[in-house]
This record gives sequence, C-alpha cells and structure tokens, in this order.
Amino acid sequence: MPSSIAIIHSRSTNVFTVVHRVQLIMVLMSIGFDRHRLRTKVNFEDVSKEFVVWQRYGGSLLQDNQNDKDAETKNSGWAAASDPAAQVALEGNNKGNSWFKDPRCGDLGYRGIFPSDTIPPLVEADKEVEEIYYLLMRLELGVAEGCSEIPKEKAIPLEYNLAWLNAISFEKGCYVGQELIARTQHRGVIRKRVMPIQFLNDSREDTEHNVVPGAEIFDSTTQKKVGDVTTVLGSRGLGLIRLEAVLKDAIPLVVQDSSGIHVKAYRPKWWPPDWCPEDLRHG
Repeated sequence: MPSSIAIIHSRSTNVFTVVHRVQLIMVLMSIGFDRHRLRTKVNFEDVSKEFVVWQRYGGSLLQDNQNDKDAETKNSGWAAASDPAAQVALEGNNKGNSWFKDPRCGDLGYRGIFPSDTIPPLVEADKEVEEIYYLLMRLELGVAEGCSEIPKEKAIPLEYNLAWLNAISFEKGCYVGQELIARTQHRGVIRKRVMPIQFLNDSREDTEHNVVPGAEIFDSTTQKKVGDVTTVLGSRGLGLIRLEAVLKDAIPLVVQDSSGIHVKAYRPKWWPPDWCPEDLRHG
C-alpha cells in the first residue's frame, strides 16, 4: 500500500527523507532553515513522482510485542532461522530499495521506498488496499503521526507516547526541553496520553457525525473537560485524554456541543503496564 507522503532527495549526501506534504511545503518555504546556518551547501529536490513509500502490515506480519518475532522475520534472516532467498526478496534489488521494520510499533509492519513504476517485492496484487485502511489500523493502535496529529511546538512528547515509539532518547542530548522531558519521565506523573477513541450514538453504535479535530471531550456527569479530539477518521480517531477519566465504563464521555455523540477511549494492547492502571479497558 503506497502512502501519500512526500520524498526529498539530497544530492550531496544521496539520502532520501520521507516527510508529510505539509512538512515539505514548510521546507520549501525555508521555515526549517531560518534558525540554522548551514556550513555545507545542500541541494534538495522533490522526487515524489519517481519514488513512493509502501507499507506492509497485518496478517502474518502481526507480531507478539513481547518476543518481537514472527514467521516472516525468521524466514528473512533477522531471527534464529535464515532463508537467503527470502532475504533477497526482502532487500528488493541492488539499488538499495528495501523493506524496513517500522521502529515505532511492531504491529505497524514494514515500510520501504521504491520506484513509483514498480511493484515492491513480497507485495501480492490481490491484497493491495487503499491507504485509508492503514490509517484506520494506525489510529486503532493509538499511534499519532505527522505535524497535523502532533502539533509542532505544542505537543508534549511523553503525552503522545513518543518515548515508547523510539522517538525519544534519554541517553543523548541536548535538545530543547530535554531536562523537562527527562525529569517527567523518571520522576513525574503523566496524567494525559493520546489513545484510540471511538464515536458512538445513543444506542452505543458507531457513528460518523461531523466531529472535527480540536473538539473538546467532557465528562457528562461532572461537566468537566477531560481531553481533546486530535484526529478523526469516520467513527474512529485519537484523543488526548486524562487517564483517570477513562478508568471505568461507567464514566460517560461526550463531545462538547455535539448532541448524542459519546466517546469510548481504550488502552492499546502494546502499552506497557506501568503507563496506567490495569483496569483501564482495552479495545
């Protein structure tokens, strides 16, 4: 399944960079370079028409996150067993096009950059699906992605679960906000997290009303705000919600100013147990 994101190629380093199209526009407007002085000449070109990003997920690629192994990984020589033929297929070709395990979450499968005029290896034509199915799966896993879902200069990385998604290093430095993030990770309490949400009607059935990102989530009993909707795709989405507000099914969560729209938030199964109490329900 090809993803609708842009690819930037640096001629000076021969490196491909995968970015969202909004981020690409920001780069082209030189927003990203206003704060930095580059000592080496760097040329960038948009090669989105020549290359495309593919994602392989689901089925036999679903992994047990405890041992991080699956049948195909073993056959590809990344585990105990080794199959040279499968390894060649996985690597693609001698131009460096390869499948790489998504470092964020095992259930997200593999990603790769391939020429737009070819079908990547290990892709079965009758199993190719539209990108919306991958997006839905990603939301159900509670994984936010891109600047539209992780607001630039506003999002707190730990609340967006980035520590467990291999996006934060607590051994390297320095970066803006490092001390605060490290202190919160080791000493503080994270009271809100991004998690999957489901929109339901009064009959507790899926509903696809016009809920938009930024809508506020309230506890209908206390009339107190407990979170915000960050992403919407049909009856599913992501929400940044206080953990204490979703501990029990008895607490009714609703979308503000949207009559009859209830919110069900649940804990993804890949979350480590110390992130929240065990009685926080799973989806």
